Amino acid sequence: MTARGVRVGEDADDLDVEEALALVREAASLPGHDRTAHDATGRGHGPAPSHPAGPAAYATPHDCTSHDGIPHDGTASGDDLYGTGRHAGERGAGRPHGNGPCDDGPYDDGPYDVERPDDGPYDIERDTGGRYGGGPGGGRGACGSCGRAPDGAGAGRGSGGDRPGPAQGAPVHGTASAGTPAPEAHGVRSHQRSHHSSPWPEARRIAARAARTASRESAGDGDAPACRRAPVAVPLDAALGLVLAEPLTALTDLPPFDTSAMDGWAVAGPAPWDLRDESVLAGHARPEPLTDGEAVRIATGARVPQGATGVLRSEHGRTDAQGRLQATLPPGLAPARGAGTPAVGHGQDIRPRGQECRSGDQLLPAGSLATPAVLGLAAAAGYDTLTVVPRPRVDVLVLGDELLTEGVPHDGLIRDALGPMLPPWLRALGAEVTEVRRIGDDADALYRAVTGSRAELIVTTGGTAAGPVDHVHPTLHRIGADLLVDGVDVRPGHPMLLARTPEGRHLVGLPGNPLAAVSGLLTLAEPLLRTLAGRPVPEPYALPLGETVHGHPHDTRLVPVVLRGDHAVPLRYNGPAMLRGIAVADALAVVPPGGAQRGQEAELLDLPWAAAGIGVCFT
Repeated sequence: MTARGVRVGEDADDLDVEEALALVREAASLPGHDRTAHDATGRGHGPAPSHPAGPAAYATPHDCTSHDGIPHDGTASGDDLYGTGRHAGERGAGRPHGNGPCDDGPYDDGPYDVERPDDGPYDIERDTGGRYGGGPGGGRGACGSCGRAPDGAGAGRGSGGDRPGPAQGAPVHGTASAGTPAPEAHGVRSHQRSHHSSPWPEARRIAARAARTASRESAGDGDAPACRRAPVAVPLDAALGLVLAEPLTALTDLPPFDTSAMDGWAVAGPAPWDLRDESVLAGHARPEPLTDGEAVRIATGARVPQGATGVLRSEHGRTDAQGRLQATLPPGLAPARGAGTPAVGHGQDIRPRGQECRSGDQLLPAGSLATPAVLGLAAAAGYDTLTVVPRPRVDVLVLGDELLTEGVPHDGLIRDALGPMLPPWLRALGAEVTEVRRIGDDADALYRAVTGSRAELIVTTGGTAAGPVDHVHPTLHRIGADLLVDGVDVRPGHPMLLARTPEGRHLVGLPGNPLAAVSGLLTLAEPLLRTLAGRPVPEPYALPLGETVHGHPHDTRLVPVVLRGDHAVPLRYNGPAMLRGIAVADALAVVPPGGAQRGQEAELLDLPWAAAGIGVCFT
């Protein structure tokens, strides 16, 4: 059992901490090591094979209301975040209706609808809607709320509908604009665009192994750039949240000498004691030895004089009329009295030298996270600096011409939600965000940004599908990248990708919808960054669900939940374009294909601000 729930089976494929640290040290030993030559993460998603849509898949005229009567725009009475008809203040467990744009497939936004079966793989032609939801246009003739297109209507551009669709007459999926090769021409090395997407657990394993594989390849090739930066020595105040690259070994005994554990008197022999005039204070030189019958005032942390029997606490002593110190120990603390029996036990309230550790003892193994307590221990053990694994550097590239950086949406433009959200989230995952660049829909600018990056990981937002301005796949093809993951069987976030460049960097392509991007972040970026940083695999845990969660027939769902007692309560606003649910969530519940019943245990992915760990540090 964990503090929050039962453990989920551990994944044998996850990177072992010792192995990760060994790779870090191996990278440090490579000749001509260049700190700029490490893997960066990139993402993108090619179009999955089209699948037959039954005549009932999207009826015309289109009804954008879920089968239980909840509109896809996520409206609800009052503050009902839980989808129960109750106000949020009641915090009742409720049914997660999942309303929102349907850009990640028809089952991201609500319960599985048996009247609209989906027996085939992801189909970009049926996924459309605003990048951040509510944006104008969802493709010609698309519904303004959920983005679903009536029969015969063109679908919009974007990462599975991560942007508003093209105007009437503009090229749509499966067509090419002037001067732009058809999407099928943009195959990426070693992968065909008619690929099958990866199951969610496998995608996470691939991401966790990606940096390890790149490190091994570079270590075996003297001409290849190192994909891991060498360990670095940093001051203690700069080590918070980093991983120790070397064991923490005590540089001194702790404590380094016998010290007083209390304010009081250091006494020698039995009572009464003659008092010396001086006092022994912390930080002062070695005091004069004591002989039997003597006592001296002493402060907490001060060095105990040689010859002292123990320390008599201030509240347990008094001076008599002759000026001698007498013990007034409570009955339970006073030792048995008898001729020659001291009133203070031997070693009483003294911290002996080396009680905690001896010089040379290993205090912490390599791979330990530098928490505030670890920094304190290192300082006590004599350290001024720590040798750590440096934070993986990440460049964030925000794509899309329709994005505003300030003000309210207007004239077809919408606010960029990912630019402000991703950098602190990546820092919470242990990364150093070196640049946030807004690229727009410029293929050449994207190419220059990717090839010019010196980060271990590049994160892009949107543009991972096959629309006329979705440039991630063509850019990866242009630079000769390998697609490691091209689509994941998860909702939201299906059109995410992971690629490796010829230089050994990685690129994670996130969908443009905010919650879908969070899904991609935790599915692909988190395992990769954890491996690059040498962090241990978090211990999985599960809790029973407070309510039934409807599932996709084939794909995993990630659903925002709040933790209430020993249950995880699903939140209502869980559409791919929505942030209202995850803004109050504690975790994401991993819902298997087919859904999960009330009371059924579901694996939980903690969110940084709710994990009560070092990951809560966003700066």
